Amino acid sequence: MRILLRQARIVDPSSPFHLQVKDILFINNTIAQIDNHIDCADCTIIEQPGLSIAPGWVDIFSNFCDPGLEYKETLESGAQAAAAGGFTHVLLVPNTQPVVHAKTQVDYIIEKGRQLPVHLHPIGAVSKNTVGKELAEMYDMFTNGAVAFSDGFNAIQSPSLLIKALQYIKAFDGVIMQLPDDHSIAPNGLINEGVISTRLGLPGKPTVAEELMVARDIKLAEYTNSTLHFTGITSAVSVNLIRQAKKDGLAITCSVTPHHLWFSDNDLLNYDTHLKVNLPFRTKNDVAALHLGIIDGTIDCISTHHEPHEWDSKICEFEYAKFGVIGLETCFGVLGKLGLSEEKINDLLCTNPRAIFKLANSTVNVGSIADFTLYMPEETFTFESSHIKSVSKNSPFIGETLKGKVLGILNKNQLFLNKI
Repeated sequence: MRILLRQARIVDPSSPFHLQVKDILFINNTIAQIDNHIDCADCTIIEQPGLSIAPGWVDIFSNFCDPGLEYKETLESGAQAAAAGGFTHVLLVPNTQPVVHAKTQVDYIIEKGRQLPVHLHPIGAVSKNTVGKELAEMYDMFTNGAVAFSDGFNAIQSPSLLIKALQYIKAFDGVIMQLPDDHSIAPNGLINEGVISTRLGLPGKPTVAEELMVARDIKLAEYTNSTLHFTGITSAVSVNLIRQAKKDGLAITCSVTPHHLWFSDNDLLNYDTHLKVNLPFRTKNDVAALHLGIIDGTIDCISTHHEPHEWDSKICEFEYAKFGVIGLETCFGVLGKLGLSEEKINDLLCTNPRAIFKLANSTVNVGSIADFTLYMPEETFTFESSHIKSVSKNSPFIGETLKGKVLGILNKNQLFLNKI
């Protein structure tokens, strides 16, 4: 593989070429030369106005539904969607059938993913079948390649089980991921509890269901002196609790989804089932607090919470629709439209998640193995269903104008390019 990038802006603080515009030559999956101008007669040449290159992006919470739910998504289609969105690494939640709660399921994902353009990293279940009763085989899964542990979209309800898990992972310096959602509070809630839920006549889910669990789990992480990551936080109070925990020196990190940065519960006035997610969209004040949390560094990462669903699961009455949206292919365009800088986006999508989940670093320098994202940060476009590589089309951003277009990825000795 001989590939020449023409005049690409390098966005990588760890590179000596950071923020410089250079030609970059790849030979056999490795950067062979970086210079102002490079000639190469037998190369595949990539030349695109406004092109940037950065270390490959990481999504830390996606569901590819394989095995068992392949009518929603497969590892192959999920990898295509991830590559189209600029991701070279994806952490996969264990909510499949069967659940990823033993080393055989971890092996399945790793082996099947070897030939795909994206690195697939299994998240092992904390509890068997993610039902929160007894611990799964976490150590065996870790030794076979699981990079973190979570019950995925099923929040861990039992504090005693979570204490055991937090203590258990200390033996191998692991990370527990938690979606903070107390199921005992408004278990039938469909959207955020407030003025909008009352106006629509829909059962509400109050922010306290999230905030109590964040507060509880911070105390449990402090008690065990262990490592905990909250994914998909939505509440201003949650942001403040995590901000204080970090000031106290606890090993607490967190992430937010692109759609929770964009939508509030006001956007649900027409009962759009594509906006039915868990945790639900909160108020505009909560959204503003999430933005502030990104600016001041309280929020470490972006997690897409890519959750594909077939047509029948979304095109129905609101109360019967499934929770969840797809998000890999719109992530960068949403963050760009919200005004985040290239450097901040790369911190959220690359530098921080690689550090938290101990993934190998990538840097744009001579001798580096290809693990890079190619994109045009200033290009705007209207996102259409025809752009979607996922099997499922349940995106709330269809028809929205986004800023920042992904050209593709260079990864695993493969070149993946979107049609521009």
